[in-house]
Amino acid sequence: MSGLRVVKVGGRPQADPALVPELLRAWREAPGELVLVHGGGDELSQLMRALGREPEFRGGRRVTAGTDLDLVRMALSGLANQRLVSRLALARAVGLSGEDDGLITATLADAGALGRVGVPAFTRPDVVHTLLSAGHLPVVSPVARAAEDGGAYNVNGDDAAAALAVGLGARDLVLVSDVAALLDAGRPVATIGPSAARAMIADGRAAGGMAAKLDAALGAVARGVARVRIGNLNAINDPTAGTIVLADSGPAS
Repeated sequence: MSGLRVVKVGGRPQADPALVPELLRAWREAPGELVLVHGGGDELSQLMRALGREPEFRGGRRVTAGTDLDLVRMALSGLANQRLVSRLALARAVGLSGEDDGLITATLADAGALGRVGVPAFTRPDVVHTLLSAGHLPVVSPVARAAEDGGAYNVNGDDAAAALAVGLGARDLVLVSDVAALLDAGRPVATIGPSAARAMIADGRAAGGMAAKLDAALGAVARGVARVRIGNLNAINDPTAGTIVLADSGPAS
């Protein structure tokens, strides 16, 4: 499956009516070569606030208390996942979470400073290959199995997508956001290498969710994913859209 692509879609782009047509187009052009990973942070935040809990973030990553894990599963593996599966029925979509068959196993992030948040340690993508071979579109929630205790960890969706792209040997990873590209002083960046990307994170030009995307993209290209792009919905089918993250060092351009 040298043409395999992994597309990660954040919570906000999921509300865009153009999402499903773009994904169906990608699927029809290369059936059996697309895997979708999704977020759902806004939906989770709404659910938490409805229950009187205020979401907390550090460095663009959500803090997840042990008591919040069931809400994470409900919002991500339940509501967000099954809504996408329903909307993508024409692509024979099948919903999964990282917990299913140990698809994504994670270790505790930042020595527990973020609570039940994990960093992908390894993947077991056999179930994804099986679904692709049978003509299905796997739709993956980023809730992972915890390596330490067999429980669950909330994993950043960009990190989960990067880990799956590496594990599947994907040629292309697209991290879809609600902005057209990485911006530097308000200007879109066409390409960026590791040194320039880390500098943007360090000095705050890339912060929050964009910093998390750059981190995930750098990890993917360092581990062999040939092409990683950050962009909006246009990046799903337009290979020139968005910011290309390079494996070798170089200035932003």
